[in-house]
Amino acid sequence: MVTAASMSVKLKVRNLYKRYGKVEALKGVSFQIEAGEILGLLGPNGAGKTTAVECIAGLSAPDGGDIEVCGMDARSNPNGAKQRMGLALSATALQDKITPRESIESIGAFYGRRTGAAELLSRFDLNAKADQFFETLSTGQRQRLALALAFVNEPQLLILDEPSAGLDPEARRNMHASIRRLTEDGGAVLMTTHDMDEAQQLCDRVAVIHLGRVVAEGSPADLIARSRTTTTVSLRLPGGITPETLSAINGIIVAIPGAGAAECMGTLVRFVATDVNQTLAQLIPLLNARGIEISELHAQKATLEEVIPGLMDVG
Repeated sequence: MVTAASMSVKLKVRNLYKRYGKVEALKGVSFQIEAGEILGLLGPNGAGKTTAVECIAGLSAPDGGDIEVCGMDARSNPNGAKQRMGLALSATALQDKITPRESIESIGAFYGRRTGAAELLSRFDLNAKADQFFETLSTGQRQRLALALAFVNEPQLLILDEPSAGLDPEARRNMHASIRRLTEDGGAVLMTTHDMDEAQQLCDRVAVIHLGRVVAEGSPADLIARSRTTTTVSLRLPGGITPETLSAINGIIVAIPGAGAAECMGTLVRFVATDVNQTLAQLIPLLNARGIEISELHAQKATLEEVIPGLMDVG
């Protein structure tokens, strides 16, 4: 039964399993997305991201587990669930001789609620190609059309598989604006991406899948904070530094608790630290005692891309 409380959760996945022969693609994947949220599904190729998306979208039957879309059992009522979700895969194939306008109108006819072709063509910058055959569209234009088709039924749950592939910066900004508009209206988004910058900027939460399991979940900021690799420190030294001095600096750095081995490139020394304040408080006096001068110092928080491998190792 769909209740008001259940409608606040747009997607609930519990213990999802999927096997291809002897290969377990999904091994008990669980997560949920609340109204107004964007969840990024991250992980390396072969981790299970696309398999999870295909099961949730009804393109592939899972071997076990539960999927609820807007409080509705998507496995027992796939048609009802599909009325409430929009889907854009990383590659879209349509008939060569169909036009963007025709495809939007044709797909829209399958839904009770739908947005008009004119609005979607304008939103995704397809007016110039509205009545041209699909075969004439560039990769980026095809991707924009896929996004337009995903929005045609005014979905409450939007599922995007690598949505930025082939998009130029302006098209990407327009896509992000459409996604945010959907969540502001109470919808939710599940997206897979290999673009960690996009995930860090756009997603409220991310779930990291590795070898068919969710090994980490939280906001990008939370995952970065939980990582042992939290800050990259870069030291620029004056010219004329000898290899012996660089070796001595590396020895000083690795002896400090929480600091990693230094990478030396010319006069640049770079290393990671789990507590940058404590590390620098110990490092600077040691360098001063040896007469080693620093001409520049930069400390930069780790990015999501830098911490993901460590999260998978922990998982």
